[in-house]
Amino acid sequence: MLAFGFAVFFLIITPGPAVLSLAGVGASFSFNSGLKFLTGLAIGHIAVSILVITGIASVIFSLPYMRTVFLLISTSFLFLLSYKIITKGSNIAFSSHLAIPSTFDGIILQLMNPKAYAVHTIVFSGFSIFPDSFLFETIWKFLVMNAIWFPIHFAWLAAGSSIQRISLAPATHNKINMTMGGLLFVTALLSFLSIRTL
Repeated sequence: MLAFGFAVFFLIITPGPAVLSLAGVGASFSFNSGLKFLTGLAIGHIAVSILVITGIASVIFSLPYMRTVFLLISTSFLFLLSYKIITKGSNIAFSSHLAIPSTFDGIILQLMNPKAYAVHTIVFSGFSIFPDSFLFETIWKFLVMNAIWFPIHFAWLAAGSSIQRISLAPATHNKINMTMGGLLFVTALLSFLSIRTL
């Protein structure tokens, strides 16, 4: 059981598209904007859990082209999100209404993120803890996973949004936005390049 908890912790805490984008939203916009985005990620996370547990995800990904479709959609969202973060505070940014990542953005990013499905599959299909009770084991894993998932994502958001509370010169804050958005852009680019190997 302890090994399972550590495995979940390291699978989730590793910087991926969701946590990088969450920290970037917190740093570039605000904690409240990040909470809306986190709400979307959480809804998507629970939906991915259900899709993996019920086997629907396996059926979807058994179609050869679906992984590529999911990667294309999630990569497009990451490129858009990195653009929003990079251009925050510049004169080429979207209007303020369109620039703030929404709950819907978080849901779509999580639902279309193949890494989320890979992590959930490892969590729910590996680590036989209660082999005689699939239901009890699934419920236990779901509770443990969420007890780790929510604090980690909240911590990433808090870390990113803490930059908002520091009195930084506008030029310094713009550099931070560029860095956060740039990291997300690189993540999106690597994701896009991986499509060619599928």
